[in-house]
Amino acid sequence: MGLFDSTKKALKKYKKIALKIEALKEQYQKLSDEELKAQTEIFKTRLKNGETLDDILVEAFATVREASTRVTGMTPFFVQLLGGIAIHNGNIAEMKTGEGKTLTAVMPAYLNALNGQGVHIVTVNEYLARREAEGIIGDLFRFLGLTVGLNLRDLTREEKKAAYACDIMYSTNSELGFDYLRDHMVLYHQDMVAQRGYPYAIIDEVDSILIDEARTPLIISGPAKQTQNLYQQADRFAKSLSDEDYELDVESNTVELTESGINKAENLFGIDNLYDLKHVSLLHHINNALKANYTMHRDKEYLVQDGEVLIIDQFTGRILRGRQFSEGLHQALEAKEGVEVKKETVTVATITYQNFFRMYKKLSGMTGTAKTEEPEFIEIYNMQVIEIPTNKPVIREDAPDYFFVTKEQKLNALVDEVERRHNLGQPILIGTIAVETSEEISMLLRKRRIQHEVLNAKNHEREAEIVAKAGQKYAVTIATNMAGRGTDIKLGEGVAELGGLAVLGSEKHEARRIDNQLRGRSGRQGDPGFSRFYLSAEDELMIRRGGERFKTIIGTLEKAQVTGQPVTSRMISSIITGAQKRSEGINSEIRKSVLKYDDVLRLQREIIYEQRTMVLTTESVEDKVELFINQVVESEIDEFIEPVGRGKFNIKDDSIIQHFESFLLPKGTLDKQHLETLDENGVVEYVKQKAKEALHSKKNDVPIEIYNEFLKVIMLRVIDTYWMRHIDTMQELRQGVRLQSYGQQNPLIIYQKEGKRLFDEMLYNISRDVARYACLGRIQVNVEREAVVKNTSTNQGDSQKPNKPKKVKVHRNQLPWMRR
Repeated sequence: MGLFDSTKKALKKYKKIALKIEALKEQYQKLSDEELKAQTEIFKTRLKNGETLDDILVEAFATVREASTRVTGMTPFFVQLLGGIAIHNGNIAEMKTGEGKTLTAVMPAYLNALNGQGVHIVTVNEYLARREAEGIIGDLFRFLGLTVGLNLRDLTREEKKAAYACDIMYSTNSELGFDYLRDHMVLYHQDMVAQRGYPYAIIDEVDSILIDEARTPLIISGPAKQTQNLYQQADRFAKSLSDEDYELDVESNTVELTESGINKAENLFGIDNLYDLKHVSLLHHINNALKANYTMHRDKEYLVQDGEVLIIDQFTGRILRGRQFSEGLHQALEAKEGVEVKKETVTVATITYQNFFRMYKKLSGMTGTAKTEEPEFIEIYNMQVIEIPTNKPVIREDAPDYFFVTKEQKLNALVDEVERRHNLGQPILIGTIAVETSEEISMLLRKRRIQHEVLNAKNHEREAEIVAKAGQKYAVTIATNMAGRGTDIKLGEGVAELGGLAVLGSEKHEARRIDNQLRGRSGRQGDPGFSRFYLSAEDELMIRRGGERFKTIIGTLEKAQVTGQPVTSRMISSIITGAQKRSEGINSEIRKSVLKYDDVLRLQREIIYEQRTMVLTTESVEDKVELFINQVVESEIDEFIEPVGRGKFNIKDDSIIQHFESFLLPKGTLDKQHLETLDENGVVEYVKQKAKEALHSKKNDVPIEIYNEFLKVIMLRVIDTYWMRHIDTMQELRQGVRLQSYGQQNPLIIYQKEGKRLFDEMLYNISRDVARYACLGRIQVNVEREAVVKNTSTNQGDSQKPNKPKKVKVHRNQLPWMRR
């Protein structure tokens, strides 16, 4: 069965259901508002009595359909019903721009919220989340008796908790991920915001969130590492290199030192072998400096504003304020640009979007463009892409690409076309990939005195307002790729007669669907429209991925294109599509590799988070502490019991006393004379018994709830301390194993093996420290839980200020770990 058939087969099934929903139209029109609202309780009761969501789907959708007509004045089209059914089935509904995805999502969201577990609707930015939750879509849910929450970055914990408790919650993807990580850093169970877990998510612009953003993990970091100032030194070294000292691979955009470059580094830093594992940190700094100086460009991947290096999102063209490139690359760029180098922070929690969203029991999404990535959606998320037909046929004219030899010829031709159409009054949207291109085009337009708006990373605050006006007569708008995604461009009066909105692309993106996204801005809901891409042999896509065949064609072109006239050629178009497919393949492999590495951490994270949640939710962790004591005694006593023949052992009593009384038991606990009478099993049992006595004796001095709290405080503190150290070690290990690939070893396998060894070691250390502090610690009546890391921040801006948990005080000097 081909991928196309999956759509065909599904639509056949969905159409039958949609016809049943349409058939109820008149019956539901007759209901009064009160009767319509009462349906919600009726459905909830039916679900409690054993019916399934699928059993009530037809009636629930019909209810929303009628309610929408009354509340919003919009009646969902037949195709929106199909999209809603696809989403309810855990698939991706691919619907073209302007087909009303927002309203489509209301039907499956309503249906799935009826079971009381909650539905999360995920958008790409807070503006869109707020627009839906506080606008007419939110009113529609509220009319039907559902509660609607809005999860924003600067809410307090209590406000977030209230949002998560709603039937429907609107949130951005990053906020959901960070909430999950922060929930596993809280000290009291009631402080967790997502009390119901992760039942069902509907992701808007699903390709943007699950594909484009998948390469950037979410990171919560703690106070800075004290890294000596290697950044400036590495930067000076990188800048001093001549061409033969490094090799730049244009296609993969990587840079490596050559033999002469390696020699220079070894001389400068006074070491004999740069690739020795003890120089991992230095090599890492040098690699970052090379990357910053030779593969990253100001105003393309980042810009410098007020002495700060700010990242430009390559997919939306927006500035990502407060976000940093990870693993020290950001600091390398700061050194390159001569601004203050900020301290590198310690990672205390991290997760990728892929692993976060795979935790949902059910996942679905919608977007205008996902079909080209369907194999990845199926493999990683088990979601099919169902292409939903448009409500009215698309009559936009998609003209063949225009091809030029030089960038200059291309931009001049593009601006000529803008001028011609602008004089007629036709609105024009010019799509660019980089901020610098949008500024170049803006300059050319200014020279010709053509009024226009520029929408790029430097002014995205006015984004929605600019996009909304882009369809008016005489409007000329330059936008980086996906800016304004989610806001409709409606045509002004008299624009349809002029041919609708003209979309002109200034180059092609590595991913075809992002070009489709730009095209789809025009020709919504049966409107007329026009699109064309202007390309040149100097475009980055062609330089990086064009291949040999492309270079020979350029020669032929140069001869043909003396006049600067455009060339349209099937052959060139197919080379470009081939280049895009190669790019998509490479990027897909990178995402899968990120996921394979994160899967190692995912299993570890789940074990630790489960342990942590157990500590927060159970009344007493005493049995767990006793288990730790058993493990530790068995493990530590081994070296003092030597086999000396069959069934005979040499038991070193003095060493046992010395060892255990220094780290697990109070001095004078073990009785040497008694020890001497015991065999190899008896010794182990005796030490365990003494340790448990030391533990249980604490119950006599304080009320039981304080004893229980004392053990919980120890467990949380020890788990958090080790886990945070472990994540940081794993980050460093990952950088270290990259070097191993030079030695023909598979770095992932080394990472998995070494990662498991480190994790097992950490689990043992946790049990050892918990047992030790539980047996030796003194309980004060005012024990309190305390966070291991204060002042955390995220790699997408500052963290919220969490509410202070309730306090039960402790004297700092009574806790063993405070004395270190």
